[in-house]
Amino acid sequence: MPGPIALRRLAAGVVVVISLFASTSVAGAATQTVTKENVTATFSYDGTPPLSHDPHLKISRNGKVVYDQSVRSTWCANQCSADVIAGRKVVHIVNLQGSGPPSVVLDLYSGGAHCCAIEQVYSFTSNSVVKREHDFGDPGERLVELGANGSFDLVSADDSFAYAFTDFAASGLPIEILSFSHDAFHDVTRSFPVLIGRDARQWMRAFRSQASTHYQDSVGLVAAWAADEDMLGHSGIVARFLATEAKAGHLNSALNPTAGNRKYVAALQKFLRAHGYLR
Repeated sequence: MPGPIALRRLAAGVVVVISLFASTSVAGAATQTVTKENVTATFSYDGTPPLSHDPHLKISRNGKVVYDQSVRSTWCANQCSADVIAGRKVVHIVNLQGSGPPSVVLDLYSGGAHCCAIEQVYSFTSNSVVKREHDFGDPGERLVELGANGSFDLVSADDSFAYAFTDFAASGLPIEILSFSHDAFHDVTRSFPVLIGRDARQWMRAFRSQASTHYQDSVGLVAAWAADEDMLGHSGIVARFLATEAKAGHLNSALNPTAGNRKYVAALQKFLRAHGYLR
């Protein structure tokens, strides 16, 4: 499932995990197997995505099967589909926690318009395999090697901005980066200011391009830029820019023409504060 422009362009400039894997497909059934170090994961399903069914995951460690169950999710029960695009792999074995054994990561799709990319992480404890999952919504995520120790993080975009000020197509979604440690997901976006700055510049270029259409639907793009800049501690710059653009009549929504300019600035600042961007 394709992500927003922000995620696609970001991923083009970083190292995305690549592993050797085997994939087979027989009579409507498909299997993907990945091996790394002493861990092997085999994911299988019937049917053709996005209408596949009966997903199953088997994990072996040191040649011993330690997990062998049907795949279930909070968001799609046992009807999750493999998030397959053009035959890409959906099961990964990567180091998420910096030390210790690698984790198995599974890409799932719940079905539905603009919904929902689900990532499941299967990590090892001394006696068992612990499953955790996160709903990344429409943007999905990419496993990216950002840690200096070879560990991977999950790069996405904040789906709460979709529809917040305009329709989905014109909405901007600021960068969001999650790490996984101690069997939980953590928002670590602010730890990567270079990537935030790159994302902010992209949204500003997109906003400036709206000049050719007299800023008919610009509020979604500038919202993503403001979020990025607020994460960088540039709240004063954001406030002054929004005031200037509001006075110039450049903050408009084709979906809701009455919500532009000064009313929009107040609504955006309230939104950014509620979502932890504006402190």
